[in-house]
Amino acid sequence: MSIFQKVMQPADGAAWVTGASAGIGRAVAIKLARRGWTVYATARRAEPLEQLASEQDGIIVVPGDVTSLDDMRAAVARITSDGPLALTVLNAGIYKPMRAQTFSAVDAAQTFDVNLTGVANGLEPVLKHMIGRKDGHIALVASVAGYRGLPNAVAYSPTKAGLIAMAEALAMDLVDLGVRISVINPGFVETEATSVNEFEMPMLLQPDDAAQRIVDGLSKPGFEIRFPWQFAAILRLIGLLPNRAYIWAVRKALGWDKV
Repeated sequence: MSIFQKVMQPADGAAWVTGASAGIGRAVAIKLARRGWTVYATARRAEPLEQLASEQDGIIVVPGDVTSLDDMRAAVARITSDGPLALTVLNAGIYKPMRAQTFSAVDAAQTFDVNLTGVANGLEPVLKHMIGRKDGHIALVASVAGYRGLPNAVAYSPTKAGLIAMAEALAMDLVDLGVRISVINPGFVETEATSVNEFEMPMLLQPDDAAQRIVDGLSKPGFEIRFPWQFAAILRLIGLLPNRAYIWAVRKALGWDKV
């Protein structure tokens, strides 16, 4: 059986969700717990996690900062001391809207640190555990913003493109090691992060809807979970354009060609 066909069940072990204090991560943790998973929820702030655990049975709080490798190693050690880790959703991420006129190396570095290095920090101990068991499923939460560079996403798009490439590169090895990897590419979801956008976000989803699509996708075979499929398909199609045509088309859609 191909690893892309592998579907983990609550009986196979626990689930771990990072970035679980709010937004998509919080909603995914709840959905998984309601499907019978024991869910270990991680985020920097313990208070929202404690509130989450008080509202939903089956959730265990494991505070930690994804930008700290020591924290991520300790989190996985804590989880696996109770039993096997079967499913990991590396979801923690930040979004800082940025254009050329407002470019900040400091903000860019912070975005790279959370969205890319933060995932790598979680991956290291999880891969070691799952490869050792020849079993498990890892999901990286990227974005359709990783398909090609998008407006206002000078720092964000590169991190999500990096996660897509990271998942693809890992799959080259994991097909022989018994571990499934998925990449999750949502469109716009109404969260604290996207609330700073000053433009109308097409096909905007609520976190609960996004989480439902993610959890449904994790329970089916496949490599990529993308939604809404119409928006993802449009971006994929536009993304096939040559560079100059792609940049022109996106600027025109935003009305930037008239500025």
